[in-house]
Amino acid sequence: MKRRENHSPLAPACPIPPSKGDVIVIGHGSGGRLTADLVGRVFLPALSNPILDRLGDSAELTVGGSRILFTTDSFVVSPLRFPGGDIGSLAVHGTINDLAVAGGRPIAISASFILEEGFPIEEARRIAESMRAAADSAAVAVVAADTKVVERGKADGIFVTTSGIALAPEGLELGPERIRKGDAVLVSGPVGDHGIAVMSAREELEFETALTSDSAPLNGLVAAMLECGGRAIRCMRDPTRGGAATVLNELAKAGGVEIVVEESAVPVRDEVRAACEILGLDPLYVACEGRLVAIVEELEAEKVLAAMRAHSMGAMAARIGTVAGSGVGRVVLKTPFGTSRLLDVLPGAQLPRIC
Repeated sequence: MKRRENHSPLAPACPIPPSKGDVIVIGHGSGGRLTADLVGRVFLPALSNPILDRLGDSAELTVGGSRILFTTDSFVVSPLRFPGGDIGSLAVHGTINDLAVAGGRPIAISASFILEEGFPIEEARRIAESMRAAADSAAVAVVAADTKVVERGKADGIFVTTSGIALAPEGLELGPERIRKGDAVLVSGPVGDHGIAVMSAREELEFETALTSDSAPLNGLVAAMLECGGRAIRCMRDPTRGGAATVLNELAKAGGVEIVVEESAVPVRDEVRAACEILGLDPLYVACEGRLVAIVEELEAEKVLAAMRAHSMGAMAARIGTVAGSGVGRVVLKTPFGTSRLLDVLPGAQLPRIC
């Protein structure tokens, strides 16, 4: 690896405020402990209701006898283009995936664009076209949109906010409260691809092997999993901000269980692992944008894993752990050296501005 000349040094990882101040810091957007603190101190007290309080990837509503899933997300990735995608396709994939891992069949998306004065119209057009291609590939339509423009210097080119709705299959129940001792922990493919691809583009790092984001829609893979073993699947999440480690901690705490992860079983591409070692990062905390983590009943785990591997989005799926007990709410990592350690939630962000 080498850095191109005339570029600023890497920003420090995991930014943490120097004191318990009352201002927002970058780490509040990490998806880790600071994010949870911000949500708990500010937004839940103000907006609390039984649906929001579940803090799922999507909210479930009942409308006219039908179960509807609804989600919203904002995207501020830097740079706007990275190997394997851009902010447009990322926004569509992120929204589709939040709906899919909740068991829904995505049917429509809305998009809101905040544009900075001076942003090239041709670049905005390319981003919109990328969104259209991403939505078409997942058989989902962008049915509503809005634009706002702010003064030069008041935004980073373009910010995108998307919302999405999906239909939930009748009788399907997913959630961390369904997790039981002995359940298997599955991941649909190698972790860390997206975060490292974005970092390499942002910092203009050159590696011997090209690093590409895994950004892609998961609704097809989830449909195949549900068709194979829907009732055996306890819950699913997509490990975006904070990576797989953060998602596993959220599930362990919400389900009141201990999850044991076998480090040697976690799929990580060699080039991603090498980049993480050079940059001092842990791939388990690096964001994915086309992967899911699933907790599955032990008796059906191999069947579901086979269905995942038969789909193009799950060809490298693996079992990475087991639910070892209840009443704990933590994640334990077993290393290849025979030792164990807590796999905790990071205070801030290893890689800010990756989604």
